[in-house]
Amino acid sequence: MLAIWKREVISFTNHQYLVANIFIPMVICFAADRTLGKLVKWLRILGFDTKFGINVPANRFDAHLEKNRIVLTRTRAIKKQIRTHRLVFITSNHLDMQLRQVITEIGICLADTRPFSRCIHCNDPIVHVALEDVCGLIPDYIYETHNEFHKCLQCNRIFWPGSHFRRSLERIENLFD
Repeated sequence: MLAIWKREVISFTNHQYLVANIFIPMVICFAADRTLGKLVKWLRILGFDTKFGINVPANRFDAHLEKNRIVLTRTRAIKKQIRTHRLVFITSNHLDMQLRQVITEIGICLADTRPFSRCIHCNDPIVHVALEDVCGLIPDYIYETHNEFHKCLQCNRIFWPGSHFRRSLERIENLFD
């Protein structure tokens, strides 16, 4: 798990101090340019907050980024201007190779992932919803055959572990072998 150890000084009354080592998990989040749509989808499937297609010219990309985001790009113009953010310059056209490159360069392990915890469309976290809350909002067959549902509160899309779920989990496990 990606994390940092921080030495924290905690003050008490009467000028007594406690020095403690605190384990702080790192929050991994990305910003990707418009050339990396499939990679963005899979990073969101893995549970990573991933901004996509920031709609600005390449020469202004850096000015529109939040401080803690790791930049993913295939665009040399963006690569040249990034000075204040960690950058991964994606070299492959193939999704699996792109995912492996990000995992390797950032040092992500399986424990850092939270599969199926974010909306793949709008990037917001999804929440568990009760069966009765999705009645009439999903196909009848799905309603009758599934009992676990999640919803994005931003775009109102509803998710359930469909036929792709097991294959996606296997793909995720293979990325970390």
